[in-house]
Amino acid sequence: MPRAKRGFKARRRRNKIMKAAKGFVGGRRRLFRAAVATVRRAWRYAFRDRRNRKREFRGLWIVRINAAARRNGVSYSRLMGWMKAANIEVDRKMLADLAVRDPQAFTQLVEQVRL
Repeated sequence: MPRAKRGFKARRRRNKIMKAAKGFVGGRRRLFRAAVATVRRAWRYAFRDRRNRKREFRGLWIVRINAAARRNGVSYSRLMGWMKAANIEVDRKMLADLAVRDPQAFTQLVEQVRL
């Protein structure tokens, strides 16, 4: 019985890993076994950090809104409470963008929701 060498499917699987290992250094790029370990770790980090990036951006937006709110004499938490009470639903991403790009409009918004 002839020896089965798995053929093109195994090569396709290996090539996928080796292509993903481009840019790595040394044996991590050239040797399949090292490349598999490194690529899988990289994929785990990528999966985790796609979620962490969302957290980090929300934190950044909150910091920016807080800084702009304090320039207008109000804290972040009080501003968000006023906005909720006034039924103004602008998400934090848009608020932060407004605070950075158009401070006058942000000031008008603060004055509008101020109780």
